[in-house]
Amino acid sequence: MNPIKKFLFELQEVSLLLWGVVTGIFRRPRYLDELIRQMDLIGVGSLPIVLLTGFFTGGVLVLQTFPTLEYYGIHSEAGRSVAVSLIRELGPVLTALMVSGRIGSAISAELGSMVVSQQIDAMRALGTDPLKKLVAPRVIALIVMLPLLTVAADIFGIIGGGAIANYVFDQNQGVFIASVRNGITSNDLIGGIIKPFFFGLVIGSISCHKGLTTSGGTVGVGVSTINAVVLSSIWVIIFDFFLAKAIQSILGVGII
Repeated sequence: MNPIKKFLFELQEVSLLLWGVVTGIFRRPRYLDELIRQMDLIGVGSLPIVLLTGFFTGGVLVLQTFPTLEYYGIHSEAGRSVAVSLIRELGPVLTALMVSGRIGSAISAELGSMVVSQQIDAMRALGTDPLKKLVAPRVIALIVMLPLLTVAADIFGIIGGGAIANYVFDQNQGVFIASVRNGITSNDLIGGIIKPFFFGLVIGSISCHKGLTTSGGTVGVGVSTINAVVLSSIWVIIFDFFLAKAIQSILGVGII
């Protein structure tokens, strides 16, 4: 199969999977216990690495940009620079990539293992829809929890930037906080929240699809896991570009 046909086939399969998830939401049973378990696994379980990533990303932003801002006499805008960079771009993207590596791989490996051990076939034989029981809770949990994780990463990123500005460059915390407040607009916040919803959808749908289409035994599980993480990460970056362009056009976000 040539690359174009393969891409169109994969796109069709993912679209059908998402359609099955959407239609399954409105039919019983809804497996709320599984949804809550997945939200805990994705949200609480990913919190430490997301907070760590956010904190040090904010810190390195100040570490790299403060000397340049100081050279031009605008070092008081360090907080604004960090906050806008994190909220608009780095917070959503880096959080999505961290979650893709941790959760995307776990979803694909778990579903792939169930496929090769014929657990999925057994579920269908017993009249249970795998899309409702396995896919829908994971996709919905990612869509719900990724924006919350992004907000946490943004907050800790700003805290990390403020810590470096204060302890390394001796900038007054009040100046940094005032710069953050003056630099963030409501459109920045809206744009920074919109992206993670789509990223969660991308990660969940690709990871579940790769897991459910696993073949080749245990070796195939490893291949599916790698493909899930790589493709999820690539599509997060691609979607980020188009979402940023759409947000700029609709909300007018883009000028610092």
